[in-house]
Amino acid sequence: MNAESETERDTRRRPAGVAVVVIGYDDAAHVTDAVRSALAQGPAVREVVAVDDCSTDDSAGLLDRLAVSEPRLRVIRRRANSGGCGTPRNTGLDAVTSPYVMFLDSDDILPPGAAGALLEAAEGAHAEVAGGLCVRRELPSGREVPWQARLYAVHAVVPHPARRPRLVHDTLCVNKLYRTGFLRAHGIRFPEGRFPYEDVVFTARVLAAAPRIALVPDRVYVWHVRRSAGRLSISLDRSGVENWRARTEACRQAYEVLLGAGQKELARAVRAKFLDHDLRMYLRELGLRDAAYRQAWWELTRAHLAEYDADDWARDPAAPGRLAGQVVLASPEPRDLPRLRELAARPARLCPPYARAADGTPVWSDAVPVSLESLRSRPVRALPLAVDAELRPGARGTRLRLRLHELYGRVAQAGPETVEVEWLHRDDADVAVGDTAAPLTPRASDSEPAGAPGSGAMAPGQDPEPAGTPGSRAAAPGQDPEPARTAGSGAAAPRQDPEPASAPGSRAAAPGQAPEPAGTPSPRAAALRQDPEPAATPGSGAAALTHAPQPTGAVALGPCARGSEPAVITGPVRDGAWSAEVAVDLAALAALGVGTWDLRLRVRFRDGVSRDVSAHALTGPGLLRRSAVPSARHGVVLVQPYATHSGALALRVAPGVRGVLSVARARLRRLVH
Repeated sequence: MNAESETERDTRRRPAGVAVVVIGYDDAAHVTDAVRSALAQGPAVREVVAVDDCSTDDSAGLLDRLAVSEPRLRVIRRRANSGGCGTPRNTGLDAVTSPYVMFLDSDDILPPGAAGALLEAAEGAHAEVAGGLCVRRELPSGREVPWQARLYAVHAVVPHPARRPRLVHDTLCVNKLYRTGFLRAHGIRFPEGRFPYEDVVFTARVLAAAPRIALVPDRVYVWHVRRSAGRLSISLDRSGVENWRARTEACRQAYEVLLGAGQKELARAVRAKFLDHDLRMYLRELGLRDAAYRQAWWELTRAHLAEYDADDWARDPAAPGRLAGQVVLASPEPRDLPRLRELAARPARLCPPYARAADGTPVWSDAVPVSLESLRSRPVRALPLAVDAELRPGARGTRLRLRLHELYGRVAQAGPETVEVEWLHRDDADVAVGDTAAPLTPRASDSEPAGAPGSGAMAPGQDPEPAGTPGSRAAAPGQDPEPARTAGSGAAAPRQDPEPASAPGSRAAAPGQAPEPAGTPSPRAAALRQDPEPAATPGSGAAALTHAPQPTGAVALGPCARGSEPAVITGPVRDGAWSAEVAVDLAALAALGVGTWDLRLRVRFRDGVSRDVSAHALTGPGLLRRSAVPSARHGVVLVQPYATHSGALALRVAPGVRGVLSVARARLRRLVH
């Protein structure tokens, strides 16, 4: 009996209906909310199977009591804890009797109409799988970030997964509906036991069976992110290198499953996704780990990347993940971590120095001569442009100074003209302040090491904040974050950065300023500058113009990438820069209360092309430290520029007495814990 006939027979046997399998472990605080969200789907949901993985709290008792009044609810108690998400999901899958099945984790919910939207799509397209939009909801702020939104922008039917390789990027199982007979006919199950990232392998097994897939733009899953949790889930506790070992193993198995099924293009897409997402996410955090972790991580990564063949590297060779992977593979020991962190950022930043081989070919460095020749043909709108930024708060006005670096002649060739500056609210990306445009003026490179006395060069960027510093864990808008999930969830966060580290269902283990005085530049005014850290003109808030000569010999490591490797690059240096300065409207930022703001820039070139970039946060005297700015409206505003985990400039604003008290309370909590 073939898979299709089994699927069709399953549909004929029973009326359409969905079973929702809810799994949980020690999550009494949330599990009934999850189950009720499934029951509230209406007639589309015929049964809810709740699998308790031998909880030690009152989870099972709560479910039993709820089942008394809910005939559609069936509770299954496992006698031993499995240590993962796969086993309880398989238990639930074995128990369902409905023609379609969905999966839900105990600390998340299904939004109203989710099951109905997926069921209608699957039946209407005669599809074995239907998928919809998952949103990551941060609590308690309520901010929502969509997961893999590009895949679910419009209604679509994919007759074969190979027609849309991007499907491998959505490794979640919880935002999809599966035809039960299809899964059973192909023997598709989750890895058993303690297997973090089990849904990566499950998704590969589903795609390997070549299902017809329906995609809908409806919100079908809400993944809750509780940053204040006392425990992290198994897959999201990235403090130990075993987490990385488990991730690479899951990606390896996914590749092998697809390759073994003859899905070569999808298998290569899995490897490309590893470079673009997984590798970049962990590189952004690697500098936070101790030496032993870094060494072990480096060895595991090189072993995994050694399995890649020439075709894997040849596809989109200038992509940031591929460049970073080649540097790791070419380096026996951990090195250039700050520079790799910048390249792994979203958007990517390739920071100086820009070395060349003897024949003029762009290379990563003299010590690691990985070719960067592919950057010469990469579209300007996709180049990893590096912009340094320094923010100086003051009672007379707050100034943002920017420097755009040359990149092997590509920037000069494109002709940068202006930079648009905008601040996006961390908890609501739809709230923006700024939209200020400033002209970019060319300037020569600094001839002395960054931060050297008298050089005029801006100091190297600082290391990222330690985990747990307020605002540091949140990913900037446009980035794929994978924040830590909460304790006792029975589930992990979706993989892909939400950059934020894994997918739902991965199991739980055990400050602003008063308006500027008359005569100061308006918030949209921009002053041109040649020197990165010029002396201010008294009372003006603008920078004086100076000029630094261009070097022709050795050059110190550029300001965008503070590092531990040798700082001297020999050979000819072809490096320039463009600078701009704008006023920052702290009064507008403070008007919205205590909050964190991410800096976003758009560089425009003479032919109309633009590139969205983030800015590298510089350190130095008076930079990246909290300032108290007088305010006519609030009395005082606390302003704190800081560097995110990926090195980008962000800003915290805390206006008035309440703002000051909130900062004090946060500092006290960090001291206590």
